[in-house]
Amino acid sequence: MSGQVKDARSGIALPGATVLLDGAVVGATDAAGAFAVPVVPAGAHTLRITFVGYEPADLPVVGQTQEQRLSSALQPGGVLTGEALVTASRANDRTATAYTNLGKQDLAKRNFGQDLPYLLDQTPSVVVNSDAGAGVGYTDIRIRGTSNTGINMTINGVPLNDAESHGSFLINLPDLASSINSLQIQRGVGTSQNGGAAFGASINISTLENRREAYGETQNSFGSFNTWKNNVSFGTGLLGGRFTLDGRLSRISSDGYMNRAASDLKSYYFAAGYQQKNTLIKFITFSGREKTYQAWNGVPEPALTGDRADLQKYVDNYELTEADAARVLAEGRRFSSYTYDNQTDNYQQNHYQLHLNQGLGQNWNLGAALHLTRGFGYYESYRTGRTLANFGLDNVVIGGTTIKKTNLIDRKWLDNYFYGGTFALNYQPRDNDKLQATFGGAWNRFLNDHYGEVIWAQYASNGNIRQRYYFNDAVKTDYNAYARATLQVLPALGVYADVQARHIRYNIDGMEPRPGAANAVKGLVDVSTHVGYTFFNPKAGATLTLPRGQQLYASFAVGQREPVRADFVDRPTGSEQPKAERLNDFEAGYRLARPDAGLLGPNTALRFEANYFYMGYRNQLVATGQLNDVGTALRTNVARSYRTGLELTGSVSANDKISLSSTLTLSRNRILNYRDVTYDADSLYNPIRVDGPARSTTVSYSPSVISAHTLEGQPLKGLRVALLYKTVSRQYLDNSTSETRRLKPYQVLDFRLRYAIRPVFVKEIELGLLVNNVLNRQYVANGYTYGYLGASGRQETFNWYFPQATRNYLLSVGVKF
Repeated sequence: MSGQVKDARSGIALPGATVLLDGAVVGATDAAGAFAVPVVPAGAHTLRITFVGYEPADLPVVGQTQEQRLSSALQPGGVLTGEALVTASRANDRTATAYTNLGKQDLAKRNFGQDLPYLLDQTPSVVVNSDAGAGVGYTDIRIRGTSNTGINMTINGVPLNDAESHGSFLINLPDLASSINSLQIQRGVGTSQNGGAAFGASINISTLENRREAYGETQNSFGSFNTWKNNVSFGTGLLGGRFTLDGRLSRISSDGYMNRAASDLKSYYFAAGYQQKNTLIKFITFSGREKTYQAWNGVPEPALTGDRADLQKYVDNYELTEADAARVLAEGRRFSSYTYDNQTDNYQQNHYQLHLNQGLGQNWNLGAALHLTRGFGYYESYRTGRTLANFGLDNVVIGGTTIKKTNLIDRKWLDNYFYGGTFALNYQPRDNDKLQATFGGAWNRFLNDHYGEVIWAQYASNGNIRQRYYFNDAVKTDYNAYARATLQVLPALGVYADVQARHIRYNIDGMEPRPGAANAVKGLVDVSTHVGYTFFNPKAGATLTLPRGQQLYASFAVGQREPVRADFVDRPTGSEQPKAERLNDFEAGYRLARPDAGLLGPNTALRFEANYFYMGYRNQLVATGQLNDVGTALRTNVARSYRTGLELTGSVSANDKISLSSTLTLSRNRILNYRDVTYDADSLYNPIRVDGPARSTTVSYSPSVISAHTLEGQPLKGLRVALLYKTVSRQYLDNSTSETRRLKPYQVLDFRLRYAIRPVFVKEIELGLLVNNVLNRQYVANGYTYGYLGASGRQETFNWYFPQATRNYLLSVGVKF
């Protein structure tokens, strides 16, 4: 189905209008106001077209075996739609960048309760993993080899990344996917975003959908490892032509594939909206509370190999006790080193957003938001044989015996506020589609207290209840402004420019525990840090539209970002302060969209994209392979490095009966003039440089080949069956390119089935089945390594891994009222 959208009064084409099929975003109009929907399933549907400042148009359509041609004329003066609030940060065919759009239906297909990264696993250049092994609990996503600390994430234009770690901890927002109406992944630097810099990709999330009809839904899943998901969603629709109210309550729990890796997750989402003509006001609050058994230690290598001699090496180096070693042999790849029953991570995060979208005359509209995020929680850990003095406690004297060490339980707390405002002023002329522009920015502040408490000790000495043994606070202020414009200089040639200025001020004051560090006093080091950065990030590109749905594009973008908290406070003794990173990103590609390709019959749709990228880094902070004591990766600057590769993406579908989509990434990820650094046997914070020639090495956690393939068919009306195949090539745990420190290549096949019926008493009942890892592969998707110079002067290596679940399943039942 294809068509064109125009202004009903002037007849001028409307580029950038949003096209939705049954509530799911399926595209947008191009420079000529044209759109194409490759496949319309059999049966009756509603096509909705929305555009800022116009009444939405709802068109009834029916899936047919012949191509359909539609036209729509929108009446000016309509209320603003939620989609307009995120257009300022979204890429499109004019911005010459590599991106992937996913609608509500795309996410719903895979949403059985696993975390959001697993729903994005089939998109280009993506690798996901799970600490607990089954996609519930702590999960991570890497795009082009970049971890989530280099992936900018926003929700409705509001930054989600933690201001200090730069990470996006989606475990704090369980079942967020059930409230997302659209999502865009931009690879590379992409367009200017609020919050942390995009150093590998950005993920732009929107929950601003306005549903005009009342609804009620519930989704329920059950599966392996005692995994449960239950939620209920509701909406009033448009009340009195002005008001909307939407909500969701969710609960997800799982024992996890790994032993003692359970998760208990709860969340809510509520939104209240008011709209009148050119004004839309929406208040949104959402929250998540998680309690997870700590699984970030992974399993030692002998748990996978069963090598008893290697296991003894771990015991001899105090990596494991004799009792732990016995459990390694008994539990194997599901081993957990923790046995304390409350070795847990406990955190709650509350979000509050107030959005305004205001039409300003015929050609301008303003989107603005105020936001507040409140986070608080702690890690609780049982620790053995800890020095009393390192916790501010005196030695204990009993008779003639002086006791200097004790077993204890401590809690490491975070207590923070993140607040600020964002805005975007958009120029979208109705009578001329050649020029579109946006001016926007944000001001944000982050306040965070870090402290530790001893809540129990075998020998409490002079301690009090909740003995506080360290404290430091952090204040970070971040503001930015950007301007972006696209200009159609010729009917087929468009140019794009984007400039951003960003300033950061970051202050840390206080002490942090660092037993064994050369400069530690009573186990504490002063981590006070006072730094400031100012970045200027230009971007430019061009697009060339060719006949028959083809396009060529190329762009160049600069991204810069400051180091994260761990880079400052966890850096090895005597090392220099970490440097800011710079990325020069070149992207060039070819796109083809043919709704009438005719390969498999008259209703065959074809899409293809080839994207080349070269990402050249200066002072890139790369993972050393080591972790600190709460599972955060340690990193080091490397002077010069790069990522370059080719991303191929294609899909073909025929009559909505069968479709095949594939993506393949071939890349080369290198550090130039790299030298290995190892540490002494007593502390990972005391480095010993090993002399050796500088050489080119592979960047850690950067596979050279990633592919994803989905074959989906509809053998019966309402029944959709899919096979999903994922391959990831070899990855190295550090930057040494050592074959003894690597993740083996793996391939995973999943099976998905969904069957929807529409009885007379409810709108829809959908039954679902997801079988993960159908071929029952024993694979590992993440890990880390420690390298020491032992007493003999030989290099000793200790590898830890995160095994992923063997064959497992999830069943679901969804009901729409």
